[in-house]
Amino acid sequence: MPAPQGATPETPWPVRSIATKVAGWIDRLGSVWVEGQITQINVRPGTRTAFLVLRDPAADMSLSVTCDPALIRDAPAPLTEGSRVVVFGKLAYYPARGTISLRVNEIRMVGIGELLARIERLKAALASEGLFDPRRKKPIPFLPHSIGLITGRASAAERDVVSIATRRWPAVRIELHTVAVQGPTAVPQIRTALGALDKHPDVDVIVLARGGGSVEDLLPFSDEQLCRAISACATPVVSAIGHEPDNPLCDYVADLRAATPTDAAKRVVPDAAEEQAKVDQMRHRSAAALRGWVQRESRALEQLRSRPALAAPLAAL
Repeated sequence: MPAPQGATPETPWPVRSIATKVAGWIDRLGSVWVEGQITQINVRPGTRTAFLVLRDPAADMSLSVTCDPALIRDAPAPLTEGSRVVVFGKLAYYPARGTISLRVNEIRMVGIGELLARIERLKAALASEGLFDPRRKKPIPFLPHSIGLITGRASAAERDVVSIATRRWPAVRIELHTVAVQGPTAVPQIRTALGALDKHPDVDVIVLARGGGSVEDLLPFSDEQLCRAISACATPVVSAIGHEPDNPLCDYVADLRAATPTDAAKRVVPDAAEEQAKVDQMRHRSAAALRGWVQRESRALEQLRSRPALAAPLAAL
């Protein structure tokens, strides 16, 4: 009985046959709704096709997307890199290139209300797993040997943390990792920086800092994978995202939540002047207490020496 085709080196499938079968399997999937984050938009004037890349916000996976340029040009809200969208289309396999693309005929922006509702659902799920439990929080060291700082390049948050920390304790060391703090590349870069600083032997505390922004700008800091990465760190993590009213989910997972980057610097580094004042005060109080003790003992000794039996011991003989 001859071996079935493809089972042995003597009876291989030709590329065209495999490509045709793959195309058939993909075609049977039909049209689907897909949600993701746009990481690239390429619309060339005079062409009939626009090219996009759609990325999964929670995983390092992406999908090529094609559509009519009018879908992007006539969108109710401007589509930009970083936009969260839901698209409807059909996957297509191109045998000549061996590639897969999603041809879409409808694109919908994910609204703010829906994004906030999803964050609340994720918050409830993480809380039920115990990721927000105060018993999981690690103490922040009083005087860290080195501070790991994750923030945007040349940002106000970087300037605030570095200037305040060095002013309060001039000898402090800062291990700086600059990353994207918004957009589709933010979460992977922040997770990579977290992993590197968590393994650094000299880093005693990690500060994750960025300034304020819109709900969309702060979305990476409510990402499930980032929250789990913070929770898994062996090094204490301080979250200093946005301003006082901003509460991304990483605030709840981190070991300490700071209202602002400036507040984070104040809470992880003691003030050298204040500590010196405390030491001087304790030295003064210790010296005063010692002088008081010596004076009391001297008076007691003088009282004993003033007694007749001790003042003139031979007078009774």
